[in-house]
Amino acid sequence: MTTSQHSHSFDKMNEEQLPVAKNKLHGWKHFAGLYAGEHVAATEFVIGATFVALGASTVDILLGLLIGNLLAMCSWWLLTAPIAVETRLSLYNYLNKIAGDSMTKLYNWANVVIFSVISAAMITVSSTAVRFLFDIPAQLNWYPSSLWFVMIVLAVGSIVVVVAMYGFSTVADFSKICAPWLFVIFIAGSFSLFPALSNHVIGTTTLGGWQDFMTIGDSSIWTGVNDEGEKGIGLLEVIGFAWAANSITHFGLIDMAIFRFAKRKSYGLFSGVGMFFGHYIAWISAGIMGAGTAVLLKTTITQLDPGDVAYHALGFSGFVIIIIAGWTTANANLYRAGLAAQSIFVNQSRERTTAIVGLVTVVIACFPFVFTQMLPLLTYAGLIVVPVGGIVFAEHVLFPKIGLTRYWAKYQNLSKSTPAIATWALALVFGFGLNSLDVISFYYLFIPTWFFTIVTYTLLAKKYGADRDYTDAIIADENEQQQIAEYQEAMAINDKETIDDSSKVTKLLNGFAFVSLITITTLAVNVMFFSPDMDVYADNKTLFESVCFACTIIYFSCSYVALKRHKKLNV
Repeated sequence: MTTSQHSHSFDKMNEEQLPVAKNKLHGWKHFAGLYAGEHVAATEFVIGATFVALGASTVDILLGLLIGNLLAMCSWWLLTAPIAVETRLSLYNYLNKIAGDSMTKLYNWANVVIFSVISAAMITVSSTAVRFLFDIPAQLNWYPSSLWFVMIVLAVGSIVVVVAMYGFSTVADFSKICAPWLFVIFIAGSFSLFPALSNHVIGTTTLGGWQDFMTIGDSSIWTGVNDEGEKGIGLLEVIGFAWAANSITHFGLIDMAIFRFAKRKSYGLFSGVGMFFGHYIAWISAGIMGAGTAVLLKTTITQLDPGDVAYHALGFSGFVIIIIAGWTTANANLYRAGLAAQSIFVNQSRERTTAIVGLVTVVIACFPFVFTQMLPLLTYAGLIVVPVGGIVFAEHVLFPKIGLTRYWAKYQNLSKSTPAIATWALALVFGFGLNSLDVISFYYLFIPTWFFTIVTYTLLAKKYGADRDYTDAIIADENEQQQIAEYQEAMAINDKETIDDSSKVTKLLNGFAFVSLITITTLAVNVMFFSPDMDVYADNKTLFESVCFACTIIYFSCSYVALKRHKKLNV
């Protein structure tokens, strides 16, 4: 086949099926912004409060989250990014090469379920803010106890579904806008409630030093005792969850889809921006806000939902953070679920499959148990997907080192890889079996399951022919990759370069947005450190809430107009 014939065949292929072209690669700022946007989200309210309810101690939280998030960052850096950069493929396309269509469809069904449930949780969280506006009781049971709450979920969920169907590119850009504001607002919320906590515990609204912070934390936030009055989770459990919370994307390799666009493998380190801003500072801030709200309302944190917490910490800005953070996270995950469903039902459009999956998701969102069980849901989701990551890791990293051949199933023209399907099934039995036997904490189940998967898949692949000689097929494959690279290089000449909008108007808009964030931060610091008594605290907090809401409107208005100007320039 000639080069021109190959180019013609590549033209007919979906760009997603090809390795990412060199001209499509991004620098480190792209990944820092992406991870900050995705991991400073509505889930942080739920998870931060859950650590309080589970009875972690202050030292366990401060140290455990530090270690756990560091391990998570290293997992992206050392596992996900290297495979993604070397192949320039998403996990879906890599899996299709090594395991065939049948395994890929099974995997996509798992993704549909997992991402639908996560989206449902975020819709429920957003709805807690709206229900607060209409004075609907908090939904604390596993089932909805108010018809009006169900109506709110249906309304909020419908917006999420429609946007996921038709406007995801705008939502993705808007998520990046949200990241700086979300980071500032989480810290500001904890600052606004900490003096009330301080006064409740040590009798003064101001801190005398670090020891006062630890005393307040141990007495009223992370007490070491769970909501049933028993000894809570310890350091190892906190580390384990922080590591396992995103095992679906790093050990499970789903974020190959992101890092295939990275110029360097080291860009995996920028996942730490999301981990330490979102899963460290935001979780700690959410715990402080939850405990502070419980003190103000003279109740327990288990009797509160995110709407309660956000409103009492931030006033009307609390509604904004709950709705926006839940909305952006739900849209991203529902979009993923729709893509996975479309890969199963190839004759249907992505919009149609997203709509159908979205309807099911909205129904699930009516049941509040979804967001109240986020910790186990995320952990078990990781346990389901991590074996797939183990299979890919074995094939890509281990096989060349032990004399086995990558892509052996493709070279055999197999539509179904028995070793891959059997390994996944056995790994699920192994992982959930360990859980039922209670051998180790379920937060760590993904680790032995991952190693079990690698060993099992390697043995089965060797038995089914991974150790045969595929020299001719390898040469043909290398030639095809070279032709793809030449085709992409030729196509890159016709690509339009992105124009940097550096006009005075855009700079002015971004300047106003930045000043609004500085103003929110300054007033939050004023509440935290310059409230010598409860009367001054009340005045400072009232001023903070009013100005914070105004600055929030200014920030999003200016940032969004600047974004639209940039996009219009690059049409």
